[in-house]
Amino acid sequence: MLYGLIGYPLGHSFSKIFFTEKFAREGIAGARYELFPLPEIANFPALLAENPGLRGLNVTIPHKQKVIPFLDELAETARAVGAVNCIAFRNGRLVGHNTDVFGFEKSLRNTGRTDFGQALLLGTGGATKAVKFVLKKMGVPSLSVSRRPQGAGEVAYDALNRLNFNDFRLIVNTTPLGMTPDVDTCPPLPFERLTAAHLVFDLVYNPPETLLLREAKLRGAATMNGLEMLHLQAERAWDIWQQT
Repeated sequence: MLYGLIGYPLGHSFSKIFFTEKFAREGIAGARYELFPLPEIANFPALLAENPGLRGLNVTIPHKQKVIPFLDELAETARAVGAVNCIAFRNGRLVGHNTDVFGFEKSLRNTGRTDFGQALLLGTGGATKAVKFVLKKMGVPSLSVSRRPQGAGEVAYDALNRLNFNDFRLIVNTTPLGMTPDVDTCPPLPFERLTAAHLVFDLVYNPPETLLLREAKLRGAATMNGLEMLHLQAERAWDIWQQT
């Protein structure tokens, strides 16, 4: 039973460690989890052909949206979100799921906080779509920040200084900025606008405290990384794979 992760690069990933330890801890014999660096999604069919024993895949940056045309079917949540981070192999068909939704929602609710006002989302990729889906479900309006904003609901980073940060008390980083090995990078947030009323949630989990979280904590903001979300979505993916 072979499982794995596709994306590029994958040097930052804890997924192999997580699943290898899970298999050993729970006595799941014959299962292994591998990393499959995939610079170009066009190489996806070749990867499948080279690994006929695959039973399930996780998907990470930059392929959460790009992989969709290669799938036979999308589960309801993945179709609604427009991004896939989990692929189940079911009766010869590839079915796309989104377990980021499950992981982010449960992790956010576990904070016990609900007084977010609005949410500021740093990034516009596949993970952002899952976060927006959850926030809409929770009744939290959101605004996305992008280097290249497109249409309503998105603004450029240079527009942040014009926002009232008292209204945006939840800030979520969905970009890879700050991830190992580029630990000195950080979204250009006006940190002086943050207070103890803010929660800054960085989906990056390696390193455990990114430059973004460190700067936010210095201003008194509550902070959270993406490790709990990773564990939650990984366990959800495993449940999905066992249904095949």
